[in-house]
Amino acid sequence: MRYSDLNDFLKDGRTALSSGPIAIILVEDDVEVATTLRHHHQTGFKTVLALMPESFELPADIEELVVRIDFDATAEGATEAAVNALINAAPGQWLYYCYNAEYLFFPFCETRTIGEMLAFHAEERRDAMLTYVVDLYADDLTRFPDAVSLDHAHLDRSGYYSLARKVSEDGNESKERQLDFFGGLRWRFEEHIPESRRKIDRIGLFRAQPGLVLRENHTFSDEEYNTYACPWHHNLTAVICSFRTAKALKTNPGSKFEIETFKWHNSAPFEWHSRQLLDLGLMEPGQWF
Repeated sequence: MRYSDLNDFLKDGRTALSSGPIAIILVEDDVEVATTLRHHHQTGFKTVLALMPESFELPADIEELVVRIDFDATAEGATEAAVNALINAAPGQWLYYCYNAEYLFFPFCETRTIGEMLAFHAEERRDAMLTYVVDLYADDLTRFPDAVSLDHAHLDRSGYYSLARKVSEDGNESKERQLDFFGGLRWRFEEHIPESRRKIDRIGLFRAQPGLVLRENHTFSDEEYNTYACPWHHNLTAVICSFRTAKALKTNPGSKFEIETFKWHNSAPFEWHSRQLLDLGLMEPGQWF
């Protein structure tokens, strides 16, 4: 199905929101759109919403798998506007959001579905899951000038760290079970990244509830949603493997000609498998085995 805008979908297509979990894919450009949509469908999302420009085309087989909504994901505040509208329309459903050229991985995702993982997560009385956005980039920027190549994708195997999240910018008090995470290209090329956009944590998976609001910094109005674990033990976390930062650094005129390669001594080929991410300590299986 296809809808002319988000309001049209919320008016006539809301029945699609009755089958979850639901993936919200915000399409900013025409890079790897089909592979992003296909990946999340295969991951087990019952409904995949493709919010994308009207002029973009999709392969026929992908059109049949997704609900397409004409949308400008590059507009100011577009992410929060779309996600918050869908939160209000789908109370109780598990939602996930990401952008094109981003791919969700969770522990044992090769043999288990997203629904199975979220069922376990809910049994642990959790309504949200921390996801780390791990940068992917092509190894050869001469051959792949937009820094995107699925077959030659690399990631950083080290250089990740966290800092306590402060209650206020000018205070010393830290928020309980909340951390700001850094690393990847946003850390190595921080001179090209605004300070407010250097974090790599995102609450990518969450259960919609009345009054819940996604904020501009990828956190929620309910502070418990922003925690990395419950008080009594470690919980599951997941990873969003993303070409988004690499694309931006090679598109932005201020950085495009300053960066000749993203590779460094801690680069490693991405294996497109959850085991690699677990071995690198980039996600946590918690009590799920």
